[in-house]
Amino acid sequence: MEDQSQRKLRILCLHEFRTNSEILKRLVLRWPKPVIQKLDLVFLDAQFPAQGRSGVEGIFDPPYYEWFHWNEDFSESSYFKECLAHIEDYMVKNGPFDGLLGFSQGVALGKVNKIKFVIVISGAKFGGHAFGMPKLASNAYSKPIDCLSLHFIGREKDILKPDSIALLEAFEDPVVIHHSKGHTVPRLDDKSLQTMLGFIDKIQSRMATSRL
Repeated sequence: MEDQSQRKLRILCLHEFRTNSEILKRLVLRWPKPVIQKLDLVFLDAQFPAQGRSGVEGIFDPPYYEWFHWNEDFSESSYFKECLAHIEDYMVKNGPFDGLLGFSQGVALGKVNKIKFVIVISGAKFGGHAFGMPKLASNAYSKPIDCLSLHFIGREKDILKPDSIALLEAFEDPVVIHHSKGHTVPRLDDKSLQTMLGFIDKIQSRMATSRL
């Protein structure tokens, strides 16, 4: 029988708005080897081509995708149901997955087994400062989300910092890594490396003892 305390955590990684899976992969794989060797990372592209200019044009090559569409002031969204169906279908066909990286909405995925954790990088809370609330997400924050969570929050340069802080309140006992960069996947310094390794070890220990 496989030792759950040593098994790699299988994580489905969902890229940022109007980027792609290869971009996220390149950024995440900059993390130190002691972290990467504990993870089995799977990267998924969103299903919709970007409907506007990408913020990474000239830095990373296209094509660019988006999970669902926002109107101009980000108050209303469309195709959110299709976004969830796309992710659920992939997880059912290619799972099981232990956790999600980058998926910050906190919406339950009904067709898959309950995930054990989320890693949220510059996330945002629907209905917060910047974004409206999709109908399917209206009950997402009705009670604290009982799921282990690790949140990366940039300091002053992160345009979503207020919404990232608001998202923390939606989770029970969130773990936070603050970094000096902006809205990006940060490299890990010594302190954040130890925080992340501790988070991973906690998950693996729980899997070994309770087989979540």
